[in-house]
Amino acid sequence: MSRPRGQSLLVKVKPNARQSSLERREDGSWLAQLKSPPVDGKANAELIALLAREFGCAKSAVEIATGAGARVKRVRIAC
Repeated sequence: MSRPRGQSLLVKVKPNARQSSLERREDGSWLAQLKSPPVDGKANAELIALLAREFGCAKSAVEIATGAGARVKRVRIAC
């Protein structure tokens, strides 16, 4: 599976999952299931860490561009 580098991704987030996972959907977007609750930025921090690990980047290379308070987010990965 090809991994986009230096691009924007559309990510749908489902917090409070049993385990964290990341999968690509058929429409090209991503589904992130996160263990963290959507409180005090915990889910966003977990999303950034999950994407950084998946794409082999530093966490500082991952930025939530839009939708920080929403379930659908636009994320930029600069690696």
